[in-house]
Amino acid sequence: MTDVHADWRVVGFGNYAWFRAAAHVHAASLAGLIVDLLPDDFPLPDMDVRADGVRVGVSAPNERAGDTERAGVLMQAISDAAGTLGLASDPSVLQEMRLQVDSAAPASVKSFWRTALDYGDVDADTLADRLRRCPAIRFEQSNQTRPLRNRIHVDAGYPGPISDSVEALKAEGGGDTFTCEWYATLADLDGNEVDLVPGGVLGEVSTADWSVLFGAMACYPGVSPRQAAELAAAAARLADDAAIALMIDLRPEGVVFDSGKDQWEVAGFVDLAGAVQGAARAAGLTADNSRVRFVQAGIDAVDISSVREFWRAVLGYVHAPNSRITDLYDPRQLNPVVFFQPMDATEIERRRQRNRIHVELLMPSDQLQTRVDAAVAAGGQRLEEERSPDRYRLADPEGNEVVLRAVLVQQASSPAVAAAG
Repeated sequence: MTDVHADWRVVGFGNYAWFRAAAHVHAASLAGLIVDLLPDDFPLPDMDVRADGVRVGVSAPNERAGDTERAGVLMQAISDAAGTLGLASDPSVLQEMRLQVDSAAPASVKSFWRTALDYGDVDADTLADRLRRCPAIRFEQSNQTRPLRNRIHVDAGYPGPISDSVEALKAEGGGDTFTCEWYATLADLDGNEVDLVPGGVLGEVSTADWSVLFGAMACYPGVSPRQAAELAAAAARLADDAAIALMIDLRPEGVVFDSGKDQWEVAGFVDLAGAVQGAARAAGLTADNSRVRFVQAGIDAVDISSVREFWRAVLGYVHAPNSRITDLYDPRQLNPVVFFQPMDATEIERRRQRNRIHVELLMPSDQLQTRVDAAVAAGGQRLEEERSPDRYRLADPEGNEVVLRAVLVQQASSPAVAAAG
């Protein structure tokens, strides 16, 4: 029997494990076994199938002791099943990037962002993506006066007309700072900005199920766990045959396919998308992309090269293949893209002002010190007033902040926080 505590960590809103695999189809094979292991009335775990592994997330559907115990039993069974497939766990991969917004009026600001991103409430202070694919946002009370424009902002890609979102955010007190045919920039009551970018259609009839939201996505809701696993297996075979990386995310709410940012432009992807759509329709499924989102964080910097190197080190990210853009991304595409744009060096006061938004990174405790050391070596500054064995606050060379927090080894007797509804 596999030691469940060696595999699983409490990260964000559930207990997670990452199992390495040699191909999409090997990662997806675990989903089929997990379906057979599910207790009665227990939801399908979140599963993120990638070309090199699969992340599995288990949460007790309720905080009753019985559900928590069943979650622990299921995690043990999943670890054992992964072992039979030769899929080894690697807890060092597990991390979650979030955003925190400081505000004198957090409730009002939270309402704006709930509407902007169509997130759900986790608790009084936190919003999360309803499909648990995009970064959560936490809101904290702060009485510091920071009136100038932030150096960190959010981009959100979503399906639907831009006019509807603009009007909804204005009703929440949002300020319309810029609107054009292609996107709109709006700000909450404190001036924190979001760029809203409506999606388009990938192509002709053969790919009509796919929306382009920075990346190409298709969502098939209302599937049974068995249907989800079978569709994932079919898509995995198609992706491996095409030698194209495809994100295959299984949720109790449905299955989401995603090219990753800009990767729908890769040669052969449109053909792969058409084949995946054909498999879904052959199974009697209908696409509905109304709940899919793309969310990324943008950082303004004077010296983009040095600032980007810090964030590459602290997040454990890699550079985008396209050298003409500034993007950094999670090599397993489990966390959001971070990109950089130029800032005028003469904006002295704005550069001195502490941001109202900062990044939080949850990660295993045994990886924390190594990551801190790498970030400092890349030009970061450790802010000593926040230092503790399980929490570090760091700043990049231009003062943009990130908080690193250690996560817990899974304990079967402790219920995970429920995801947003």
